[in-house]
Amino acid sequence: MAQQTTATAGSIKRATAVAPAEPLVSLRSAKPRSLWTDAWYRLTRNKMAVVGMVIVVFFWLVALLAPALAPYHFNSQNHSAVYRPPAWTSGDWRYILGTDGVGRDELSRLIWGARISMVVGLVPVSIHLLVGGLVGLIAGYRGGRTDNLLMRVVDIFYAFPGLLLIIIMSAAFRDTWLGRQMGGLLLMFTALAIVGWEGAARLVRGQVLSIKQKEYIEAARTIGASNFRIMVRHILPNILAPLLVSIAFGIPGAIFAEAGLSFIGLGIRPPTASWGNMIQDGFASIYSNPVLIVAPATCVGLVLLAFTFLGDGLRDALDPRMKQ
Repeated sequence: MAQQTTATAGSIKRATAVAPAEPLVSLRSAKPRSLWTDAWYRLTRNKMAVVGMVIVVFFWLVALLAPALAPYHFNSQNHSAVYRPPAWTSGDWRYILGTDGVGRDELSRLIWGARISMVVGLVPVSIHLLVGGLVGLIAGYRGGRTDNLLMRVVDIFYAFPGLLLIIIMSAAFRDTWLGRQMGGLLLMFTALAIVGWEGAARLVRGQVLSIKQKEYIEAARTIGASNFRIMVRHILPNILAPLLVSIAFGIPGAIFAEAGLSFIGLGIRPPTASWGNMIQDGFASIYSNPVLIVAPATCVGLVLLAFTFLGDGLRDALDPRMKQ
């Protein structure tokens, strides 16, 4: 009987010793999340970033579906319905946000104007990233005289006052072939793309300098990988995080620049709908019909805040030091 009790106690001890190991096995077998999966998880946990992302997606959908969503064409005029107030004050629900000085529907122009602002925000920033990223990647990886020469070119462009150069270009080429294309949109792309890329070049160069001596880069050189393959396959994927953040913060600046230039008459050519020239047109009736200036100004403010919130969220989500 004593031997049976001793054996039972021994088996209980062994079971007790083995039992706690089971959760550890399950933890070791769990598949770790990748960098991008973990960044997406942290981004979705940031409420303000999610709000910004929802607003950005909403305006992109409005821009893409503008022909289907807008009740009228952006230049459709009804001279018998000039300066109509919003529908909730006049009862004319054909024009929900009212009409402007030539009878154009304000809501339709807002929807069509989203196309201009969203495209102007994306295209110049993409050109900045392409040109500046290429210059910074080559300068940082090659080093020496190449780095010195390219950085001096960057310093020359950095010395130019960007906004002043954009205004001069818009005024000088506004009545040329370039200024007439796409309602002045091509000139706007060109003016915004000439300056601003030097910041991306400096950012990329700094990132490349910090990782080009890492062990995996040395291993790639050892096995005979070409310089082009090392830059594209090993360096570029590891510097994408700060580039994405710079895009998110650069887009609001381009949108604001377009709105400002259109407001002073040097941006998108009328009658093409743009939030900037809508604000300019609304100043004529700022007291009698303030919705003509409040509506486009609100859209500009919402988009700028949305990209700012999204940029903050991306910066936190892609920073390894923020990982809990």
